[in-house]
Amino acid sequence: MTSPSGAIESPMGAYQRRLNEGVLAYQYSPKAQRAVFYPRVLCPFTGSADLQWRESRGEGTVHAVTYLYPKGEPPYNVVLVDLDDGFRMMSRVEGNQNVAADQVRIGMRVRVRIRRQDGADAVPFFEPIDAQP
Repeated sequence: MTSPSGAIESPMGAYQRRLNEGVLAYQYSPKAQRAVFYPRVLCPFTGSADLQWRESRGEGTVHAVTYLYPKGEPPYNVVLVDLDDGFRMMSRVEGNQNVAADQVRIGMRVRVRIRRQDGADAVPFFEPIDAQP
């Protein structure tokens, strides 16, 4: 794969570049007719190198959640989200005024937000779509 500048780019590099541009991207295998995530060189279903980049709509459903309670710090969660685009990814759901971070539930609808701080690479996280946990 090559970047827009013509340099050779790894699948993870292409994913991170798109994320830094504010886009949650995933690969799609035309041969398998399935989404592929995380970024790879070959399709894990067919072995084909024909993988296309697509832009995710960024909405999905919490498949699993666990909570962490670090001593002296606010609790946070780690979730698996089934994106409507057909792939699953690990991330976090940030709480908001309606849903605290430790009230995220399986089945909750969420939307991706991409955060980039202090020049570091962008990171995707999710926020609840509905006010009800």
